[in-house]
Amino acid sequence: MNDPLEKRIRYMWLFCFFDLPVQNKAQRKAATQFRNHLLQDGFIMIQFSVYARLCRGEDGHRKHRERIKKRLPSTGSIRCLLVTDKQFARMNIMLGTVKKTEEKTQNQLILL
Repeated sequence: MNDPLEKRIRYMWLFCFFDLPVQNKAQRKAATQFRNHLLQDGFIMIQFSVYARLCRGEDGHRKHRERIKKRLPSTGSIRCLLVTDKQFARMNIMLGTVKKTEEKTQNQLILL
């Protein structure tokens, strides 16, 4: 990190929250396509209907937010939230009954 430009780049987490209808086959297909698009674009599932992606700088989060806009299903509700990497690191994970897919650990580490 000796490059002065690298020091100015800010890493941000772009969260995508969504509620999409799934009452019929067409709606389920649209919801699945939207989730698959998020995964293909580098988002990770935080919880059901909550996905997040690490973005590099202002241009990075704008690019991915625009990609979400282009893939909006015709019905449902989608929200995006931008938080700093430092804020994301302060997230508390609280679990009641621990499932095999979720474990509470001392150190949270995500490799991208």
